[in-house]
Amino acid sequence: MARIGIIGSDGRMGHALTRAIEAAGHEVSGGIDRGGDAGRLADHSDTLVDFSAPAALENNLHAAVGAGIPILVGTTGLGETQQALIESAALAVPVLQTGNTSLGVTLLAHLVKQAAASLGPEWDIEVLEMHHRMKVDAPSGTALLLGQAAAEGRGIELAGNSERGRDGHTGARAEGAIGFASLRGGTVAGEHSVILAGPQERLVLSHSAEDRMIFAHGAVRGATWLIGQPAGRYTMGQVLGL
Repeated sequence: MARIGIIGSDGRMGHALTRAIEAAGHEVSGGIDRGGDAGRLADHSDTLVDFSAPAALENNLHAAVGAGIPILVGTTGLGETQQALIESAALAVPVLQTGNTSLGVTLLAHLVKQAAASLGPEWDIEVLEMHHRMKVDAPSGTALLLGQAAAEGRGIELAGNSERGRDGHTGARAEGAIGFASLRGGTVAGEHSVILAGPQERLVLSHSAEDRMIFAHGAVRGATWLIGQPAGRYTMGQVLGL
């Protein structure tokens, strides 16, 4: 039985994590939200799960490193500064950072990478996502994860080969680019489709999240898998053995 600390415990994911941890037979060692003492929580935990905010990440990573325990980071909307902080922390403890902890999305990303590697640049790739009206970051962390999988399959850098926010007279689509489109509304937990549009045919790989608990169950699996791993940066794909 693992003692799992929840960072962001008052949010919707925090509540779902509490249920998922108990359902898996583990112990919730505690939970904190804005202003909470991450260091104290880490001292009483075997692993941490962070679904808080990008601004809190540095402190949360510092707490994990200080206690010498793993941390799973599910917070989205991270920038280059936060990614650098994760790389630094991963030199000392196991860190798993992902835009989506769903096991289904993890497998989807694997399939997207395979498809992108198998099909040539004449196949246009578009990532379409929809979330509830309260989501503040776009594209979603999952959309970026899927776009990154496609870029890796093609052997290109996503940052320099993506198209977002089309409006007005955009000109022709750049060959080989990976496009993103974001929809917001209602209470949608998460809908993602990767469209590979080729000459006279089209392939669509999709995932629908019907309940937020799928992310919580995946996060618990990932966080407990990290326990005992050497310091380093890990992915959900490794948790599934992909």
